[in-house]
Amino acid sequence: MRRDGQWRWPELAADAALALVLLGFGLLATGLAGDNQPGSRPLDAVSRGLIAVAALALLVRRRVPVVTLAVVTVATSTYLLIGYPYGPILVTFLIAVYTVAVRLPVRPAALATGGAFVLLLAHVLFAQGPAPGWMGVLPASAWVVVPFAVGVVVRVSREAAARTRAEEARSRVEQARRQADEERLRIAQEVHDVVGHGLAAISMQAEIALHLLPKRPEQAEVALTAISRTSREALDELRVTLGAVRRGAEREPVPGLARLSALRDRLAGAGLAVEVRVVGDPRELPAAVDLAAYRVVQEALTNVLRHAGVASAEVTVDYRADEVTVEVTDRGTGRAGTAPADDEGGHGLAGMRERVAALGGRLTTGPRAGGGFRVYAGLPVELPT
Repeated sequence: MRRDGQWRWPELAADAALALVLLGFGLLATGLAGDNQPGSRPLDAVSRGLIAVAALALLVRRRVPVVTLAVVTVATSTYLLIGYPYGPILVTFLIAVYTVAVRLPVRPAALATGGAFVLLLAHVLFAQGPAPGWMGVLPASAWVVVPFAVGVVVRVSREAAARTRAEEARSRVEQARRQADEERLRIAQEVHDVVGHGLAAISMQAEIALHLLPKRPEQAEVALTAISRTSREALDELRVTLGAVRRGAEREPVPGLARLSALRDRLAGAGLAVEVRVVGDPRELPAAVDLAAYRVVQEALTNVLRHAGVASAEVTVDYRADEVTVEVTDRGTGRAGTAPADDEGGHGLAGMRERVAALGGRLTTGPRAGGGFRVYAGLPVELPT
């Protein structure tokens, strides 16, 4: 009856109300019941006292159910042994049995109820009034078996409901954890793509500047300007990506195929000429598809810049009725049956595959027959549910 050291007053008030109702009902209705039971002993102060003891014992039925059952059983058995009429006091006994069954495990509840049943049977053979004899065993057992069975069923149902709630709570926690892990992986992938591409372009432009600085400083200045622009754009894109995880931060537009021209210009400053070809009518795509297509092109071109050893690459974007495809090809030093070295740890191509597969698309990568490498991705316009 306590929660954090405090009484559960609603339950205590409910038990007090129940005890008072049964007390009033017992004192008023027992006399009427006796009128229909010839031979029973008339009510007196003793009978009213036993009815009051049994009813008031229910005040502590939640806190000490076994003690409550013992008090009610003794009062009820004494009442019946003296020969008073059957009446509302048996309802009090029924509630005491139910309380033990619903609040205790089955084994101790059954032992306590069995002891109460044996004590209750004493009046069947030894009552001062008309004793029902062995024919009264079955009716007496009903006052024990029925409330006990109901209490056990209620207890089992409550435990099952509690387990269900606990499992649902665990499921919600696990789902929240999975969503958090997926979000962290998504952000890590975004950061990888942004930083990896930006650093690759900056590294190439820095090498060009260092090569030109002693002989043609005016052209080195162009390369340094490209480094500045590339680093600024990469930082801006990284800010947008990380801003999405800051609480209260406004989500800015994510990169998409519309930014391929900016990507082409950035790579041109790093020494990689990119030809972009668009097939079909460009249209607005779902944000996730648009971002995935852009990231595939970005990662593929970053690998060309790092590993292919060529100065040009081709990008083809094909807008179809039910999907959009992107293809990146080069004529680098890759030989048939080999793949270009991926970024450290091999996360670039793996990241592409995970991103495309998550949207229900397909990704094909591999050397070209005439030399070079090809990356092809098909992404559905309608996302899977």
